[in-house]
Amino acid sequence: MSDFAHSITMLQNKNVLLYIGRGLLFTIFISVIAILISIIIGSVLAILRNYFTKGLMGILGKVAILYIEIFRNTPLLLWIFICVVFCPTPEFFNHKMMGLTSVEVKLLWKAAVALILFESSIIAEIIRGGLNSVLIGQFEAAKSQGFGVVQTFIYIILPQALKNVVPTLLGQVITTIKDSSYLANVAVIELMARVKQVLSSAGQYNGTMNVHSSDVFVLFGFAALIYFVIDFALSIVVRGMTEKRKGVVA
Repeated sequence: MSDFAHSITMLQNKNVLLYIGRGLLFTIFISVIAILISIIIGSVLAILRNYFTKGLMGILGKVAILYIEIFRNTPLLLWIFICVVFCPTPEFFNHKMMGLTSVEVKLLWKAAVALILFESSIIAEIIRGGLNSVLIGQFEAAKSQGFGVVQTFIYIILPQALKNVVPTLLGQVITTIKDSSYLANVAVIELMARVKQVLSSAGQYNGTMNVHSSDVFVLFGFAALIYFVIDFALSIVVRGMTEKRKGVVA
């Protein structure tokens, strides 16, 4: 049997597939949590940058600009390492949970923080584009109906802005899922980290007790296929929504 054939047998091992599968679940979990929280933070940042431009409130706008530009123009990997070293861990995350050790849970928390810090700056700019697409008359209409500033943004402006940028946000979800692979550099239990861990012990699973170059191609090729299937499915959704919006506009 060739080395490549031995390598393929690893993907027939139930334990290997379950181990990698759990890594995939954590990748999706981290990405979804990061995106949801980033949308909230990004919405606040976008509003501050877009509308808080004068007087004392302008200070908040400048803080938002500083935050967005710093995180948007620096590498995600940099913030992952910074968070792993310096980010404090709340007591809640100092315990075992979801089948993970306390150390893995802490890393999961710090990885999520890094993704949120980075992604919220990107999403803030996406949402700001949506805010700019909302007609100014919507503010006047809300004011005439007795809505306060906060109510106007929550019930009228943000829903319209988010609706206008849904395809772009889904595109950012695709990017976030791919970017989560950077977390493998700090031994977080997501997909790529688990693939690397399987590779380090490939000799036990390919039946040869040795690690071969074909093991690298098979395992990383399998990981690439998983990322491709997920992101391609999402890209089809994005394309469909974009074409639908073009049809509505036409």
